Amino acid sequence: MSATSETQAVVTRFAPSPTGFLHIGGARTALFNWLYARHNGGKFLLRIEDTDRARSTQPAIEAILDGMRWLGLDWDDQTHFQSEFAERHAEVAHALVESGHAYRCYLTSDELAQMRAAAEAERRPLRVRSRWRDCSPGEAPAGAPFVVRLRAPQDGETVIEDKVQGRVAVQNNELDDFILLRSDGTPTYMLAVVVDDHDMGVTHVIRGDDHLNNAFRQLAIIRAMGWPEPTYAHVPLIHGPDGAKMSKRHGATGVDSYRDELGILPEALFNYLLRLGWGHGDDEIISREDAIRWFDLDHVGRSPSRFDIKKLENLNAYYIREADNQRLAALVAPEIERLIGRPLGEDERALLVRAMDELKPRAKTLHELAEGGTFLFAARPLEMDERAASLLEGGASELLARAHAALSGLDQWTAAATEGAVRKLSEDAGVKLGQVAQPLRAALTGRATSPGIFDVLVLLGREESLSRMADVMTKQES
Repeated sequence: MSATSETQAVVTRFAPSPTGFLHIGGARTALFNWLYARHNGGKFLLRIEDTDRARSTQPAIEAILDGMRWLGLDWDDQTHFQSEFAERHAEVAHALVESGHAYRCYLTSDELAQMRAAAEAERRPLRVRSRWRDCSPGEAPAGAPFVVRLRAPQDGETVIEDKVQGRVAVQNNELDDFILLRSDGTPTYMLAVVVDDHDMGVTHVIRGDDHLNNAFRQLAIIRAMGWPEPTYAHVPLIHGPDGAKMSKRHGATGVDSYRDELGILPEALFNYLLRLGWGHGDDEIISREDAIRWFDLDHVGRSPSRFDIKKLENLNAYYIREADNQRLAALVAPEIERLIGRPLGEDERALLVRAMDELKPRAKTLHELAEGGTFLFAARPLEMDERAASLLEGGASELLARAHAALSGLDQWTAAATEGAVRKLSEDAGVKLGQVAQPLRAALTGRATSPGIFDVLVLLGREESLSRMADVMTKQES
């Protein structure tokens, strides 16, 4: 029976191992825990499970904290580190020995190897049944190394009423006497996670369904200690487009990669991860506020979700269009500076902000947004890409010269005024508007695609626009 009640405050936790970046699956787990706690007015805790000292690194810890902050998943209390509680873990193991729920096991490595070989020969999983389970303390070899094993139940079954998976049962004779303390006295993950969850008052354990088998073993510890049982919710893993578990071969797997390499906004990834295995009717665009108001465990699906980068990019395009122009300009300015090879001046940064309304509709990522805005700051004479150069061939040079003359005579430099001049030119020349606009676009941007050409003219201004056109005309004459 779960120990949670209607009056008990909800406490969830995210407990990553600091052996690398914040994995996209871990981020989704953290998000679900955060949302469930916030929805219920409870607490969301962060515990770094750094007991594997050889593989745990400070850069990995910083990457996890950075990814959490970037996604806006704030946690309550201080950041907890599992390694700080090793003495407490050992204390619980010894208490289990004293109560008869655990025992000192003196099996040697050779004996364990023989057990493993026998299990492999019989094609069955290894379940340790130690002869030391029922020995008296007086039979222990003096001074010999030992581990502490849980005396797992052998009769009946263990049942979990999982909030996502439903009722799941395991026969107790399938559980082995797993190790709680190693021979050097250090706790195993299986013990440490149970003790920490209990001591931190965790009421709901929401995690990937690859931990479902662990839950049965952890419950054995919880019940042996007589502790309240948490509510479990084991969420299906995220799969790649091919249906296999998400891995590096599917591309980016770390949250930092989606931010730095793919140019995704945090609100877009937040929304996408939320909808990856959970739904609220047909709603696709879900704000942070609505996510907190609506989130529950009842609508988490039982089937694995497939990660679709195209869907994420389309969602990102929406959030780019909705984002504040000042914020977007600040995000893309460093990349534009890298692309053009120099810093932007104050006036240029202001121009970038003004250009956002024209640039945003054409971009799905921040990288595309930055790339789309570099023409504004390109050095003269512009370098033409191959398609732009082709637009300036043949009779286009004469139309460009006539456009230069028409635009030079304008009293006002507005989108309406420049459009009027170019339209009159196309009519007088007996050509379609595009036949004038395309060479004009190439001369002004060095590209065959850009925001609307009249918006480009206004953004660049009279002097820069006419100068860029003149550069091309001079080159054509030479």
